[in-house]
Amino acid sequence: MRFVYADNSATTPMTEHVIESMLPYMKEHFGNPSSLYAIGQTAHRAITKARAQVATALNADEREIFFTSGGSESDNWAIKGAAALGAKKGKKHLITSKIEHHAVLHTMAALEKQGFTVTYLDVYENGIVRVEDVEKAITDDTCLVSIMYANNEIGTIQPIEEIGKLCRERGVLFHTDAVQAVGHVPIDVKKENIDMLSLSGHKFHAQKGVGALYCRKGINLPNLIEGGAQESGKRAGTENVPGIVGMGVAITDMVEHMDENAKKVTALRDRLFAGASKIYRSRINGDMEHRLPGNFSMCFEGVEGESLLLMLDMKGICASSGSACTSGSLDPSHVLLAIGLKHEVAHGSLRLSLGESTTQEDVDYILEVLPPIIDRLRDMSPLWERLMKEEKAQKETAKA
Repeated sequence: MRFVYADNSATTPMTEHVIESMLPYMKEHFGNPSSLYAIGQTAHRAITKARAQVATALNADEREIFFTSGGSESDNWAIKGAAALGAKKGKKHLITSKIEHHAVLHTMAALEKQGFTVTYLDVYENGIVRVEDVEKAITDDTCLVSIMYANNEIGTIQPIEEIGKLCRERGVLFHTDAVQAVGHVPIDVKKENIDMLSLSGHKFHAQKGVGALYCRKGINLPNLIEGGAQESGKRAGTENVPGIVGMGVAITDMVEHMDENAKKVTALRDRLFAGASKIYRSRINGDMEHRLPGNFSMCFEGVEGESLLLMLDMKGICASSGSACTSGSLDPSHVLLAIGLKHEVAHGSLRLSLGESTTQEDVDYILEVLPPIIDRLRDMSPLWERLMKEEKAQKETAKA
């Protein structure tokens, strides 16, 4: 049986280059980077190099890069930190969208319990935030706008540069959760007027458990963890040297090969959409123009997403129904509901996220396996039976 990994939005496999770069810092260069002796300073220099690599990939200054454990930590630090800075000035209003990752939405909810007010912007059918809605939502009390760069479920890329420009003009801090975008689409924090940006290494072939927060020079976020002097004294704790080194190598590799990767993966994604769209009563989720190269998201009516995933897994295909972070939930995706889908339609969602190692043979195998699985699930579905009866009745009424 063929094995196809098509869930790169959940996590990506580490490359051999990344693994090889990390090994010396697990073996001979294992020293604490805060130590003064040679192997400690070797580790310290490796962290400095990785910081520069991440900064270069974003067109930032290396002093603006703070290493974290991943995207969720970076989101929490940026949002809670900006809220604390705003509260000192008497500003306690934040703006975000309804389709953010739960690392953002739950942080916003926590701040609401502390007396902050939050505006949750609509995204409409295409899943894109409208700049004019951000403009209308900003008040004199607004301290932060946080809009994700690209959505983890439906792949839509937001108008980040325009939103950033608006926020800069209005004197409001702008944060973007770019976990799904970094390494896959070009990002320039200066050009796009980004004040803070979250990223996570395992989304672009680095290790799990390592990420970073870009924070523009001049924004003095409160310390995240008190203790030692690591990360300019803002996040205490001995650094994950191998993970940081690997992330620096991974982001450099991804940026270097970004154009060729995007061209290849986009072609495979479009081939997948073309084939799967032939399935009766299916729909594409999100915007086809402003979309991550490897993101495929569709809904199939009369199908339960969890059953679809299990049957795909039995055929050797790793997929997701919406976000991997909420895959244990039976509730329909908040993202799909936000773009206007009914509950019963949203339940039949399938997300496939392709990567650089995905082949045309992989895509063709998915297209071979998927339609029979959909048919089998529909044959067992009371919902599909009801839909077909309703459709038949509508046709008979139209004839009469």
